[in-house]
Amino acid sequence: MISNEMMEATTLITRWSTRGDRKPRLRGVVTTVICLIVLSLAGTPTASAGPLAYVTNSGSGNVSVIDTATKAVLTNISVGLTPEQIAVTPDGTRAYVANGGSNTVSVIATATNTVTTTIAVGSNPFGVAITPNGAFAYITNQGSSTVSVISTATNTVVGGPIAVGPSPAGIAITPSGSTVYVANFGSNTVSVIATATNTVTTTIAVGSSPAGIAITPSGGTVYVTNFNADSVSVINAATNTVVGSPIAVGSSPAGIAITPNGLRAYVANFVSNTVSVIDTATNAVVGSPLSVDERPDFLAVSPDGGSVYVPNQNSNTVSVIATATNAVVGSPIAIGTAPTGVAFNRVNVPTVPTLSDSALLFLFVAMAVSLALRIRHTKL
Repeated sequence: MISNEMMEATTLITRWSTRGDRKPRLRGVVTTVICLIVLSLAGTPTASAGPLAYVTNSGSGNVSVIDTATKAVLTNISVGLTPEQIAVTPDGTRAYVANGGSNTVSVIATATNTVTTTIAVGSNPFGVAITPNGAFAYITNQGSSTVSVISTATNTVVGGPIAVGPSPAGIAITPSGSTVYVANFGSNTVSVIATATNTVTTTIAVGSSPAGIAITPSGGTVYVTNFNADSVSVINAATNTVVGSPIAVGSSPAGIAITPNGLRAYVANFVSNTVSVIDTATNAVVGSPLSVDERPDFLAVSPDGGSVYVPNQNSNTVSVIATATNAVVGSPIAIGTAPTGVAFNRVNVPTVPTLSDSALLFLFVAMAVSLALRIRHTKL
């Protein structure tokens, strides 16, 4: 399909290449045709040079897609009622959204940013985690105190629900894909599931009302936010025991995310409207809490580790933190109502010149070709 920019460029080319003649000569026609073909092959450009951020808006029942290069919202995708958390497959092709108010999971095709299927799960689904090989999605069901397992190949639930503690919330899977950790908000525990059998192998006592959970890239350490204890518990994944004292953070810590290099953990303090930064080498908070908008929730670190995206539930915004300086950068990004979760498409988004740039480039090429034809004609 030829856009207005293409037509504008080719019109200019034709006028230039036939300038001074009463009717178009062969060289102008050839040049125009060549330019149209090349521009058509250029295709529709992508505007982003970085990954896309997918943000669940629990109050408006949709997912906002943010271009991380421009910080602009590209589109809003309607999903089920009260979407809570979201996860993107490792190959970047699909996003899975837990719809707490619909008892379903929506599957989004990231190529078109449309919902392709909806899967029934347990009561009040909340957390989502996908295995490193992309084969399965694990969903916490807060209302039924279970975990559902979805085969991403068929987008169907496989096996029976896995019973865990009351009100399971955050969920994370080890880099090896062998173990799932579930934060049980209602029982002050973490359930450990072996993916080989999809059974609970042990239960670990942590602080009051565990909400968020994250695992270091090495798979050696699990961090759990304790919402009603204003702290973070640290679990040794090799022994499945809590190590050290809880790390004091802000008021009502919810989401937690760890940088790709494993050096820092970022904690969203829901009531104090701040983000705490933990040094994972010392398990101590570094620097002062970072002020964001109201009710920061389940945040995420960008694939390159350069930014943290924080959904602010009461402000309907996303704050962006630069990890190099641990400072909030730019203005908050306005999105849907009551944002609760963020996930990134970790596959590189191809970068193509914008269409107007393409038109300009090929205009110069066509002009050069036309000039060469003119010189040849003059010599003849």
